[in-house]
Amino acid sequence: MLKFLTILAICISVFGEEESQARLLVHKRILNRYLVEGHDLVIDYNIYNVGGSAALDIHLVDAGFPEDDFEVINGMLKMRLDRLGPGNNITHTVVVRSKKYGYYNFTAAEVTYLPSEDAQEVQIGYTTDPGEGDIIPLRDFDRRFSPHVMDWAAFAVMTLPSLGIPFLLWYSSKSKYESIVKQAKKH
Repeated sequence: MLKFLTILAICISVFGEEESQARLLVHKRILNRYLVEGHDLVIDYNIYNVGGSAALDIHLVDAGFPEDDFEVINGMLKMRLDRLGPGNNITHTVVVRSKKYGYYNFTAAEVTYLPSEDAQEVQIGYTTDPGEGDIIPLRDFDRRFSPHVMDWAAFAVMTLPSLGIPFLLWYSSKSKYESIVKQAKKH
């Protein structure tokens, strides 16, 4: 996040002189801590207009989630926005579910827009690149993060003889000793 803010500050200072056109900074990030096969994966796109005019006809297209590897659960991988005013931002969120596990390269999405109302040439840009992520198998995730109730139950059953037998021997000798002491006090 600090790296992104530094880039944002540099871009603002470099492009600060040319305030007549819109400049979009687009940040793509994956919000999940663990990427798990069969679980939802939340992708967040933040679009910032750091220019002096409104950006028009903004298109965001993310082709980095093919249908044979991911299923779109909520949101759209292709987004269109009519207008984004200067100094404004917008957030777009997509939820996908991975169908396979393994290393996966999360690539940048493409952004196209008109930098001003009288512009004829379409600006093309790309989001930040989240990089490579390891989608772990569901059984490995469950093995690592489940409460292991059956494992603890098996452990309890296996330790019961080693704790129970000495306790029974102690209790038996204690009961015999107490009965002998009671008989001795009566006489």
